[in-house]
Amino acid sequence: MSLTVEIVTPDRRAFEGAADKVTLPTALGSIGILPGHQPITAIIAAGEVVLTVGGKVSRLAIDQGFVRVVSDKVSVVTEAAVDEAKIDLKAVENAEARAREAVAAARVQKDIDPVEIAKMEQILRFAAVQRLVKGRSPGGLTD
Repeated sequence: MSLTVEIVTPDRRAFEGAADKVTLPTALGSIGILPGHQPITAIIAAGEVVLTVGGKVSRLAIDQGFVRVVSDKVSVVTEAAVDEAKIDLKAVENAEARAREAVAAARVQKDIDPVEIAKMEQILRFAAVQRLVKGRSPGGLTD
């Protein structure tokens, strides 16, 4: 018996398929989900999703969102998700630099738009998660 897993972002379905086990970062800590898990709904924290299928492990970086587990179906709704293999560390570094500059500039201005600040902070948070999932620490980029 396996789990049916779907990970959805506002603009696409990041993952859909079967898994033997799913590990998710929640607001209260990491949880592992196996077939037959109790139904739950939880807040997802930005972090790493680990999917295990037939002994093979796949990882995704996700941003905050929600998870619902019912009858061996795991549904994740998140702001952003990217498979570890598709993480482009140079693009992450560029997005992070632009976001840091925008946040610094916004703090200097008197008319700070809180929505824009929140968007830039989300970019910074997701950049950090992508670095962790890819196995690199900030500042440790190499080709």
